[in-house]
Amino acid sequence: MTATGRTSQTSAPGAGTSPATSRRWQALVVVASAQLMVALDATIVNVALPTAQGDLGFDDAHRAYVVTAYTLSFAGLLLLGGKAADRFGRRRTLMSGLVGFAISSGLAGAAPTFGVLVAGRALQGASAAFMAPAILALIASTFTDPQERGKAFGVFGAVASSGAVVGLMLGGALTEYAGWRWCLYVNVVVAAVVIVVGRRVLPADRGNPTPLDVVSGLLATAGLAALVLGCGEAATHGWSSARVLVPGLVGVGLLTYFILRQRVLTVPLLPLSILADRGRATAYVATGISVVGTFGMFLMLTYHFQVVLHWSPVRTGLAFLPMSLAVATSSYGIATRLMHRVSPRTLVAPGLLVAASGLGLLTTLEPGSAYLTTILPAEILVGAGIGCVFTPAIAFATSGVDPRLAGVAGATANTAMQIGSSLGTAVLNTIAVTAAGNYIGTPTEALVHGFAAATAAATGVLVVGALLVVVGLRPRRTP
Repeated sequence: MTATGRTSQTSAPGAGTSPATSRRWQALVVVASAQLMVALDATIVNVALPTAQGDLGFDDAHRAYVVTAYTLSFAGLLLLGGKAADRFGRRRTLMSGLVGFAISSGLAGAAPTFGVLVAGRALQGASAAFMAPAILALIASTFTDPQERGKAFGVFGAVASSGAVVGLMLGGALTEYAGWRWCLYVNVVVAAVVIVVGRRVLPADRGNPTPLDVVSGLLATAGLAALVLGCGEAATHGWSSARVLVPGLVGVGLLTYFILRQRVLTVPLLPLSILADRGRATAYVATGISVVGTFGMFLMLTYHFQVVLHWSPVRTGLAFLPMSLAVATSSYGIATRLMHRVSPRTLVAPGLLVAASGLGLLTTLEPGSAYLTTILPAEILVGAGIGCVFTPAIAFATSGVDPRLAGVAGATANTAMQIGSSLGTAVLNTIAVTAAGNYIGTPTEALVHGFAAATAAATGVLVVGALLVVVGLRPRRTP
């Protein structure tokens, strides 16, 4: 086909947008929908947890495993997923991940026991680990114009940062009107639609013949699993127990071996050169730290709404709506407009501090605290702050990378988010359960005291994160 022929197919007189441009934005809708599935499934079962807990009969100390089973396998296998996206092609990897996500969602939805539910959630996370880096890499490779790239990442940032809250609202509606299992079954339907449309509009790519280091992927997953297991067992046995220290030390050992292995491999799963850039490494840390507070807040407030205040699942989901709106407004309305005019830390550090101030409000939580005067302002502050963290931090972390490593860079950004949610949820749940057990008062007062204690810890983590950003997240020098 001649150049003229190609031109005639990609533009038409009088057309406001060429088919090629239109196809790019259609592809963005598809990958944004896939990202929404990945993001909301980290929290969609949160609102359903009290109902599922009563149905399957698991205790408070182990409730966090339903959340961390997803985020943990997600975090551990993301780097392998990133390599797979580079090796087999981003479109093929995304499509395969969507198929696995649908199958595992059906398994978890039909779970007859707590163990099967956790296993299904872990398989969901594993499938998401192959979807997420392909999504980021598709955005980075499809939108090369700086202005279009900023808009595309703005959409991604809004979806990624608000998806968790959307999951809470959707989970509430499904739990109340269809049953908690439909919080998982819904993915089967959505994935089928995304697969059909994605096959038509996503750009095909061949990938490149780089080897996959499956051993390193398993090391990362097992190491993180051991750390989360240790943190989770502390709620029942205490931090000095062998059931906490042994898996914790094993996790540290496995992750240390993982890092050492990357240094000697010719084609490592995680090229350490990606982390050599101090600004990029700090952006990863900031992303992970921001998730610690938000995911802990979701779990605590869900139980506060339903167990303490006796709200329905739907009312619980709607109670998180202001936070979703705050995230979307902040991410797309503020961060996207300013990220090309100011340095990343000018947005990220204040964003973390604003979110920390919202969490700080929740440290005053009591059984009789009013939603309008305590919880609502906290949600708005957390949402506004986090919206200014995700978009610039992820865009900075995935820019300036060798195109051949785009999948790995995107995977590392998502890994930071999932590590933050996995460890954050496990540790904060342990703090909440321990503080409640040591509190002298009524069961309800003890429960709320535990929530406040966990939120105080999350507040401190975000403040430390803001200080790290001020020091380490500096703009790159242009040659």
